[in-house]
Amino acid sequence: MPPVVIVTGASRGVGKGVALALGAIGATVYVTGRTRRGEAHEVGGTIDDTADEVTARGGQGIAIACDHADDTSVATLFERVHADHGRLDALVNNAFGIPDGKQHGVPFFELPLAAWDTMIDVGLRSHYIASVFAARQMVVARAGLIVNISSFGAGSYQVNVPYGVGKAGVDRLTRDTARDLAPFDVAVISLWPGIVRTERMLAGQFPYDATISESPELTGRAIAALLALPTAERASRSGKALVVAELAAELGFTDVDGTLPASLRRPKK
Repeated sequence: MPPVVIVTGASRGVGKGVALALGAIGATVYVTGRTRRGEAHEVGGTIDDTADEVTARGGQGIAIACDHADDTSVATLFERVHADHGRLDALVNNAFGIPDGKQHGVPFFELPLAAWDTMIDVGLRSHYIASVFAARQMVVARAGLIVNISSFGAGSYQVNVPYGVGKAGVDRLTRDTARDLAPFDVAVISLWPGIVRTERMLAGQFPYDATISESPELTGRAIAALLALPTAERASRSGKALVVAELAAELGFTDVDGTLPASLRRPKK
């Protein structure tokens, strides 16, 4: 039976790549975000476009407008999924807010105070809230997978202080929620993509080297591979932060162009 999955923040970027890769395995994917077709965004992308592409890949894409800073909107999303299917196989927490303007390398004392709220609320907090609603369904079913999209910024300085604190918090959220959910055969895993060719990166907004990058769909292929694992094998990875490129090498999948990106993990000294 194809999985039923919620992917948050899937108008563009990693979230969109995840949704498309899951569509390719026939999943029903609830695509959430705030940008609807006909609304302008600086780098394009809408939840409606993503949902249509999921369906074109062989899955079923369902666009749901959801502000993940609004708990009532989030609760309504999960109620809709339960009413439609009576189950939720996976939640991918990807929604994350990066404020407009220069962010990379800006000292924390020069950032607007709102930068903290944007990255922590639409990121760490929204992951927690969505996990609560997902867990309430999954523990009853005694099955499920929650994936938190994290970053190498959880372990080293990336972007700025609020970004790193938020991503480190995501990994701690993964570890501790995995502990509570282990008795119910629900796994929780953080994923660390490498340098991803998102729309914003390709538009020159992020100062990264595209020659060592990976597509947004590679993370989705990692999640598809995790969903295909037996429950016990997922459980052995639960609570951990895993590098997408390393999972590709371990589980035998590649990027959309057939390449196997190198892990950006720094060797321990």
